[in-house]
Amino acid sequence: MTDDKQTPVTVIGLGDMGSALAGAFLDAGHPTTVWNRTASRAEALAARGATAATTAAEAVAASPLIVVCLLDQGTVREVLGPVAGALRGRTLVNLTNGTPRQAREDAEWAAEHGADYVDGGIMAVPPMIGRPEAVVLYSGSPAAFAAHERTLGVLGGATHLGADPGLAALYDLALLSAMYGMFGGFLHALALTGSEKIPAAEFTPLAVSWLNAMMTSLPAMAQAVDSGDHSAIGSNLGMQATAYVNLLDAGREQGVATGLMEPMQNLLHRAVAAGHGGDDLSRLVELLRTNP
Repeated sequence: MTDDKQTPVTVIGLGDMGSALAGAFLDAGHPTTVWNRTASRAEALAARGATAATTAAEAVAASPLIVVCLLDQGTVREVLGPVAGALRGRTLVNLTNGTPRQAREDAEWAAEHGADYVDGGIMAVPPMIGRPEAVVLYSGSPAAFAAHERTLGVLGGATHLGADPGLAALYDLALLSAMYGMFGGFLHALALTGSEKIPAAEFTPLAVSWLNAMMTSLPAMAQAVDSGDHSAIGSNLGMQATAYVNLLDAGREQGVATGLMEPMQNLLHRAVAAGHGGDDLSRLVELLRTNP
């Protein structure tokens, strides 16, 4: 099937993100059918021109492209399981957050029912959908993605990572891990400075500048991980392990919980104990790949 501007689309799941997806398809001129277990969630989209299906089976039958965005992967099977036969000959794009294993299992399940499968990871919040800054990662059937790339592109930048359906979930969760790690450190920093009544808004510009400067070291760190050469460029792990204790001690002295910061100290000490005190921070990736 050749994708075009008027490809009909069905969106199943109308939470904040699902509603944003359906709205983007409508705004781009695609005939859009929507369905949600709580039917009232479809009313606003119906007022904008969407067709509100009364059943999941009706929603699946309405379009060659089925986009699913539900609470979790268990809900996907609950909703689609009873209507699996209707998926034959269609493309199922699953934008529900999940793990690589779940994506691969869902791809096998879809294939058993005659459907092409594409998994996706949405790297955006609902208000960003349909805007240039939104990014959606896809993996799975290359042919299905190519056939619907233009339609999926209305949601945001569409990047296909490969035929393995688990790759989008892997990249999604890896990026979220990096984000939450940064957010966790920032929240700890705000608690620490706030213990001395320093307003968060006063501290934040300095934090943004510092974090942006530190981001420039990521490519070199990645190269070290790939090459296995962890020669210290700046402060080695031994020095960092010695100094890191001050982060925890200061937190305790200021009445700030240190739970967000302790795992890094444990990694630093493990690395030094294993004889890697002269190496760079990139060495810690190997410890993360090995159970303690």
